[in-house]
Amino acid sequence: MAGGRYLGVFREVDTAIMAIETLRAAGMTELESYSPLPNHDLEHALHRPQSPVRLFTLVGALTGTATGFALAIWTSLDWPLITGGKPIVSLPPFVVIAFEMTILFGALATVVGLVINARLGPGGKDFAYDPSFSAGSFGVLVDAPAGRGADARRILQEAGAADIQAWDEEVGHAR
Repeated sequence: MAGGRYLGVFREVDTAIMAIETLRAAGMTELESYSPLPNHDLEHALHRPQSPVRLFTLVGALTGTATGFALAIWTSLDWPLITGGKPIVSLPPFVVIAFEMTILFGALATVVGLVINARLGPGGKDFAYDPSFSAGSFGVLVDAPAGRGADARRILQEAGAADIQAWDEEVGHAR
């Protein structure tokens, strides 16, 4: 028996969560869920790690801060104007530029991190989709390891799936 990808369509969120927990207990961890609305219980059942997008934001913000200070210091040294006996490089007025660059670079890095981690660009991820997901149904996609395809179908059936589809990655739709 081969493995494969199976998409279970559930009418209730509780049955979808039960299917996810049963599949995880059976050692099948390559799971995705589809929902017509955000549901934290589904997210918790999948045991996903925290998103690395926040690291993109932190690196972008720190880069923006350093760039803001560097730009302000460089322009002050390039055109030195001594006003009121103040030093040429005085950090307090440069904080405004550094703050603005922090926000700009942090926001741009967040967008880049989101696009990379959501795999929205070319060569992105193939999503299994059933039109009933937009009409109130919930979906669980399991990537069953070799030899465990029948187990995955059985677990989805026992959990109360209204429909089970074998998903073909190459074609991009149910078989």
